[in-house]
Amino acid sequence: MTSAPEALLSVRDLRTYFPTSRKGLFGPRGSVKAVDGLTFDVYRGETLGLVGESGCGKSTTGRAVIRLVRPTGGEVIYNGRDLTQLSDGEMRRLRQKLQIIFQDAYASLSSRMRVGAIIGDALAIHNLASGRARAARVGELLHIVGLDPSFASRYPHEFSGGQRQRIGIARALAVNPDFIVCDEPISALDVSIRAQIINLLEDLQRELKLTYLFIAHDLAVVRHICDRVAVMYLGKFMELSANQALYAEPLHPYTQSLISAVPVPDPDLEDSRQRIILSGDVPSPVNPPSGCVFHTRCPIARDQCKQEIPAWREVKPGHWVACHFAGESIARA
Repeated sequence: MTSAPEALLSVRDLRTYFPTSRKGLFGPRGSVKAVDGLTFDVYRGETLGLVGESGCGKSTTGRAVIRLVRPTGGEVIYNGRDLTQLSDGEMRRLRQKLQIIFQDAYASLSSRMRVGAIIGDALAIHNLASGRARAARVGELLHIVGLDPSFASRYPHEFSGGQRQRIGIARALAVNPDFIVCDEPISALDVSIRAQIINLLEDLQRELKLTYLFIAHDLAVVRHICDRVAVMYLGKFMELSANQALYAEPLHPYTQSLISAVPVPDPDLEDSRQRIILSGDVPSPVNPPSGCVFHTRCPIARDQCKQEIPAWREVKPGHWVACHFAGESIARA
């Protein structure tokens, strides 16, 4: 018998709402439900992929998990402690183990700081190294991510997009983290550079025993790099499963439509596949639909979907879905 995987992070009913302006001078204040009741675990050593359309709450989820954004409610348990209840001082000390790689490799690096200072600041903040030891560690980190240690004296504007993202990765690695949120780390890069960054992340994970939450909208990349995949829509999870199971047998209509859009390299097979085109637009997170939030665009929606919120349930071992009629196919490939 194999032992159950160890959960590095346990997220329970995570909610992150952002207040909106009032309707009129004395009208009620609304809220954008960016993340609305997510429950999941991230297992030690795995890469959990998080996919969905732009604006569905993926990046907010990643930032809320490591408390870069303060959650409105719920729990994020790490090493037996609920991160949502920690003070700013306690959270700052814990950030050594929880890091993030940002999407925009240009905006995330200060143009006024040299690369050595950008990477070395984290070492100084957490009292990990100083003086010559700090400079040596910065050079080591640059070497680890495939850059020349002499680049420490340069400024970010002297580098390409791919090199800047490597610097961002080095900064995240500086404090020896356990868990890294990869917030669409390749979406802003040229196609020729993306494979290099993906391979680097995979190599680092094996060598340093890292755990990733990998946020992306490219399903082909997610299929390559992730162990499990969570599909998100309008602040909620639609489905979560092991990688192979999700792509081989998607149970939620939204997941089926996403996977139908992934190109297949075989021209004959691609021509024979049926694309599932969803009608309508994504509703506003300020005023989400009643019942299942996907019912306004779902091809198999029924009256029950409009009235009842589907339970987040495990329909097969390790395969979770939020759908009253999970597994009912809406297309045949």
